[in-house]
Amino acid sequence: MYKLLHTDGLAKRGEFTTVHGTVQTPVFMNVGTVAAIKGGVSSVDLRSIGTQIELCNTYHLHVRPGDELVAKMGGLNPFMHWDGPTLTDSGGFQVFSLAGLRKIKEEGVTFHSHVDGRLIFMGPEESMQIQSHLASTVAMAFDECPSSVAERSYIQQSVDRTTRWLERCRKEMDRLNSLPETINPHQMLFGINQGGVCDDIRVQHARTIRDMNLDGYAIGGLAVGESHEEMYRILDCTVPELPKDKPVYLMGVGTPANILEGVARGVDFFDCVYPTRNGRHGHAYTNHGRLNLKNEKYKTDPRPIEEGCDCPACRNHSRAYIRHLLVSGEMLGLRLMVLHNLRFYNRMMEEIRTAIEEDRFSEYKKMRLQGFAEGEA
Repeated sequence: MYKLLHTDGLAKRGEFTTVHGTVQTPVFMNVGTVAAIKGGVSSVDLRSIGTQIELCNTYHLHVRPGDELVAKMGGLNPFMHWDGPTLTDSGGFQVFSLAGLRKIKEEGVTFHSHVDGRLIFMGPEESMQIQSHLASTVAMAFDECPSSVAERSYIQQSVDRTTRWLERCRKEMDRLNSLPETINPHQMLFGINQGGVCDDIRVQHARTIRDMNLDGYAIGGLAVGESHEEMYRILDCTVPELPKDKPVYLMGVGTPANILEGVARGVDFFDCVYPTRNGRHGHAYTNHGRLNLKNEKYKTDPRPIEEGCDCPACRNHSRAYIRHLLVSGEMLGLRLMVLHNLRFYNRMMEEIRTAIEEDRFSEYKKMRLQGFAEGEA
């Protein structure tokens, strides 16, 4: 259940209550694709850096270790020793990314596993069944993510099919949640808005799915090649069409600046691999831009990554030491960088929530964007 606590302009401050705990929004979901954060970060670590909800991937967990195995272990929460909410994406984006290996029909999609090449069929029912086995808090509807440069006629056909798939997802979830053997009979369903960069298709699809009274609504198919300006334009026309009393999730986004712009337009949920992926490559997020800690100038720098940061890396280690770990190829360096970046994102969301509560989000956003524009610290 979502409760809107306060608004500041279009920015929303809310609470999302689930069977696995309450999420304070706006929130950034830390991405644990295969039930683990890349970089040697455990579920215990996540709690220490303020993580509220973890995102896992339906397709990847179906391929390995197998959703039935996860079900035998009691679902994702006990499997990865995480006691908070989880969200599983449906596999739809993987269908998009495996464009050369898949065949889409009304029934669903046939494609080859990236692990062993075996043929896999996934449709709305199969996606819901896999996610029910995973027992996530929130399951995402199975959809197609068309290319941002696809022909308008194809985008419209794809969106219409995604709507029909959403109806099938809801029906199958209702069935699964009624079964006595279901691990999480309170699993929620979020529908996904699609439409490429076609404003009118996006708006009409938002109006169609909002009438289905789902637990939440996501905006998909962005951050896949279009410009930031196009993404913001789509948010400007789409978010107002979605229910104000339900959470809105912008999938796969993004940079700290993207998140600030999304919050300003009424988005509640975000996820992105940037903080973990960039961390593993030696890039640290700070209030004054990104640092490349592999640079020679940090070789003897005794300062933490960022003064005042309460992450494990900044509390205990210098830039010089972390740089040494990175250039030496030591796993500890990657782990510390990922912990710092995730804490940076989680702390920024805490500050965003406070700014909305205090009716100063626009000032906070301006200050933050100016800081990011300063460049490397």
